[in-house]
Amino acid sequence: MIESVFTGERRSHKRVQVDVDFVVAGGGMSGVCAAISAARAGVKVALIQDRPVLGGNASSEVRLWILGATSHMGNNNRWAREGGIIDEILVENTYRNKEGNPVLFDAVVLDKVLAEKNISLFLNTVIFEVQKSDEKRISSLTAFNPQNETEYIFSGKYFCDATGDGLVAYLAGATYRVGAEDRDEFNEKFAPDKDGFGEKLGHSIFFYTKDAGKPVKFVAPEFAMSKEEIVQHVNRIDNPDYFNPRQLGCKFWWIEYGGRLDTIYEAEEIKYTLWKVIYGIWDYIKNSGKFEDVENLTLEWVGNIPGKRESRRFVGYYMLKQQDIVEQRTHPDVVAYGGWSLDLHPADGVFDKSKKACHQWHSKGVYQIPYRCYITPDVENMFLAGRIISASHVAFASSRVMATSAVGGEVVGTAAALCINEGYTPAQLIDEDKIKLLQQHLISQGAYLPQSAIQYQDDLMKEADIEVSSELKLSEIPFDGSWKDLHQSAAQMLPVTAGKMPEIRVRIKADKAVKQTVELRISSKAFNHTPDITLETIDVDLKEGENEVMLPFESPIPADCYAFVCFMKNESTAIQTSHMLITGLVSVFNKILPAVSNWGKQDPPEDIGVEAFEFWCPERRPQGQNIAMQIHPGLTCFSKENLRISPYRPVEKPNAWVAALEDRPATITLKWNTPKRIKGITILTDTDYDHPMESVQWGHQEPKMPFCVESVEVSDGEKTIVQQIGNFQTKVQLPFPHIVETDCLKLTLNNTMENTPVALLGIQVHTE
Repeated sequence: MIESVFTGERRSHKRVQVDVDFVVAGGGMSGVCAAISAARAGVKVALIQDRPVLGGNASSEVRLWILGATSHMGNNNRWAREGGIIDEILVENTYRNKEGNPVLFDAVVLDKVLAEKNISLFLNTVIFEVQKSDEKRISSLTAFNPQNETEYIFSGKYFCDATGDGLVAYLAGATYRVGAEDRDEFNEKFAPDKDGFGEKLGHSIFFYTKDAGKPVKFVAPEFAMSKEEIVQHVNRIDNPDYFNPRQLGCKFWWIEYGGRLDTIYEAEEIKYTLWKVIYGIWDYIKNSGKFEDVENLTLEWVGNIPGKRESRRFVGYYMLKQQDIVEQRTHPDVVAYGGWSLDLHPADGVFDKSKKACHQWHSKGVYQIPYRCYITPDVENMFLAGRIISASHVAFASSRVMATSAVGGEVVGTAAALCINEGYTPAQLIDEDKIKLLQQHLISQGAYLPQSAIQYQDDLMKEADIEVSSELKLSEIPFDGSWKDLHQSAAQMLPVTAGKMPEIRVRIKADKAVKQTVELRISSKAFNHTPDITLETIDVDLKEGENEVMLPFESPIPADCYAFVCFMKNESTAIQTSHMLITGLVSVFNKILPAVSNWGKQDPPEDIGVEAFEFWCPERRPQGQNIAMQIHPGLTCFSKENLRISPYRPVEKPNAWVAALEDRPATITLKWNTPKRIKGITILTDTDYDHPMESVQWGHQEPKMPFCVESVEVSDGEKTIVQQIGNFQTKVQLPFPHIVETDCLKLTLNNTMENTPVALLGIQVHTE
């Protein structure tokens, strides 16, 4: 028994000093990725989260799906899913939780953090003070955990602000902005009308429903908006493009409020208003009498905290702008990328009277984000991560989304580790030689740096003589699939080399004698996948029934790129597809996806600084099948030489070694002139970077991507050194049990998908 008697003195909280190398404030996806990347580089990290779970807006407290450049497969950014740690998390979640249960996603993220012995995790811990050793350096953060009544002082060499609102940077005195810039400041033509449209995006709270299997009544709380108020003030309630009584979760993203308020200091008022709206909408659904088949529905969950979109943005060494995104400008210090649309919402949110709840304008491809956006000259030992990075309001409309933020988090953690391990400062990493070192580290971790020639320096792969059991020569995508109606235009993307376009033979079925138009298109930029240049058009006369069609294109291909063989919309025809799935091949369709403002073609108003173009997007599996065809001469772009270099994903070509379909298990043998001391290897598999892998709610066809190598065995040509079975991850690290001195390594690889050849995107060999 403990008794503490009254003394008349004031008691103090328990106080704990935490000394680490790197302090990460904020446990959303950017903070999680920053902490993991630094910890894996040997850095001692404290990860501080003010909530009981990790994940921020992706957590079960908010339940927003993680998304980025892939944009629900609704734009032209092929193979654009973010790499590195966020890819590892999303692939893991898809394997464990393909249905998208947000509670299970919490466990996936927590597992990843707890697996890192260098991370000390502090949940329910609220930072309230910043101490500085001088005007430009943070020395410590003070925080309090009300669950264990403990005050913590976190001291570190470097700090990361991934708090979402920029709490640490704000308390440290860094320069920040709130709201929209004037159009003239950066000549950003999409800058909004501040009086009418407003300057900020608001918060959202989601709700989940379920069918209880029996009638469930609902009595609205007194604070809820009345049904009459809902009809009067929520004008999208009768718009089927936005409202369906059986929708739930993120589908109600447009229930947004607070853009005209202070989104930090008035956050509680915003929350209460959103609750009034949500319970009012549910009352309208259940009790207005306007909806059938809702009697058995019950309100299962309503969020208790809002998902925040916008507050402070901090000013770094460079500010990302609209032109960086639309024009895809390049930067020598590229370390990350984005690809979400320029996505601004009216500040009045759910109460806005205009037809659209958002204005999304897409670029023709992904864009670079420079390292200078992640650091500020005002605080020398602090990094910025997440939605607070240095970007204008318009650019922020794209860079704010979670997968893009998470990529930046990995950048920051890797940069912090370099500073700690090599003695650099964050600003020194801007230097040409040092930024290349950071870029190479990121690439080695699976990151993608678009439109960049920077390569991971793997001397052993450069020196190795590579022998493979086979290389795919793609002469046929077999005619074994279903018929796809051409009610919308369809295209097969083919990786071709500069010069003459191969001859293509396809099968088209017509329900009457009719002409079929076929176009050969390419992208104006070889690294993009927007088919905005038409090289040639062929009109084919079809008879009723099945037709064997030869397409002898005459126009030369100007550079190595993806060619689009486009079968234009025709209500009377269908084209045969194939069950064969091949790394670096995909069919696309001139389709619409209203969720991301894709109406088949982007047709912007004049003078807003974005381009008009068509959307050609894939179908999700199982509908996503290649178009069957014969190709002469066959495509030979699946060479073993692709294993030596990044990027470890398709861009202007597959950038992959692919074996012949019948070659399984397939083998790769690396040989050197002299024995090498090797401590392990890493392989980069194909987990379908074209698939978005939304973390919650959406759901996915397969737990494991069909292109992924499932088993690998590494030997020295005689005896097995290491093996792994049941793989589903992109990056497979295979440390050897001891240093192996050898002049030969043999990899034996397999998957179980009979219609998908074995493929690999890259190999890294690690020396002593």
